[in-house]
Amino acid sequence: MPGSERGGEDEATGRLSRIGEVAAAVRTRVVVAHVANGERLAVGDSGHDRYFWLILNTYRVVTLLYAVVLYARVADEYLHPLGAWCVLAVMGLWTVTLLRWRRRDELVMIIDLVIATWAVLMTRVLDDPVRIAEGSQTLPTIWVSTTVLSWAVWRGWLAGLLAALVIAAADVIEVDGRMSGNTTNNIVMMILAGVVVGYNMTIFLAGRRDLARAAAIEAAARERERLAADIHDSVLQVLAYVRRRGHEAGGEAAEIAELAGEQEARLRSLIATGPGTTSTDGEQDLRALLTALSRGRITVTGPAGSVMLPGDVATAVVGAVGAALDNVARHAGPSARAWVFIEDEGGVVTVTVRDDGIGIPAGRLAEAESEGRLGVPMSIRARVENVGGSVEVTSRPGEGTEVELRVPRAGRRRTQ
Repeated sequence: MPGSERGGEDEATGRLSRIGEVAAAVRTRVVVAHVANGERLAVGDSGHDRYFWLILNTYRVVTLLYAVVLYARVADEYLHPLGAWCVLAVMGLWTVTLLRWRRRDELVMIIDLVIATWAVLMTRVLDDPVRIAEGSQTLPTIWVSTTVLSWAVWRGWLAGLLAALVIAAADVIEVDGRMSGNTTNNIVMMILAGVVVGYNMTIFLAGRRDLARAAAIEAAARERERLAADIHDSVLQVLAYVRRRGHEAGGEAAEIAELAGEQEARLRSLIATGPGTTSTDGEQDLRALLTALSRGRITVTGPAGSVMLPGDVATAVVGAVGAALDNVARHAGPSARAWVFIEDEGGVVTVTVRDDGIGIPAGRLAEAESEGRLGVPMSIRARVENVGGSVEVTSRPGEGTEVELRVPRAGRRRTQ
């Protein structure tokens, strides 16, 4: 029946074309979802920053008013009272500028530090030397502490310490090196404030990054579940049908079956991991990534807690496990089941993929490699060995296949 066979092949080809369009649409939806999630996280981050600067700006206004009131009470004791009012006016203009100017870049922060230091040093020029020797307050008083806190919030405890030391040096110059108890206390308090606030800000930012990363992973997992539910009962079944019937028909249809199998594997991988969900930066929870592969005849078991690995190692393992499960679907038989076992052994993590399929005849892997079919060597072994791991394949005809992947927790690149 050549005509019917050709018609079947044309129908299969048409289905493959439609499947390709669906897969492309699915990929686009996943990318858009991840971009949208990233935008929401970015907006949230900037919102937190605005609150910090709003608090500091409020504190800056309060301390400015305090400096003005304090000076007004002793203005007649200054050598140059008009000059002191001018300094306070500059401080006021800068405060208003920061209230209206939300950006906090290097230039703004340096100008802030320069104005605070200048205001302290101007006390030496404008105030009575006798008052200075007696330990009187500097003209800006605690207004300069806002600069220290701003640097601490902006770049952490080291920046806060740097700003505190610069202003402390100005304090020492202002009293000509004759340190009073009041001056010493002010310097110590500024240094402590810069370090403590900066350190807590560093902890907060680290926690916020972890929260954003967790939110992104959760959003990606929800998107994978939704996509899996949408296409599992349609596209994947059609691909599996085309692959199975193509192998049964043989000839040119077998080539179409191979293409269908490849598209099925890619689509399953897309659903399981999604574009960009396994990053090579930072650490990833291998258990969570592999658990996403569990469905139907695939069971994933592992430790109760997270199994954290470097991003590149986790990505390699997930890719290798996906390839192994693809081999089960393509070669182990239509009723074969698969199990993925995760073992955390401290310095080494072992992942075993086991199936109850028809097994692999002795010498078949070497034969496939010699024929240029590099599924196991390239898709599994190369991935794992490239991050310093090892792969062991054990199989007997009729008893299924076991693929054991062992990777070091630290991960390392294989030397060429």
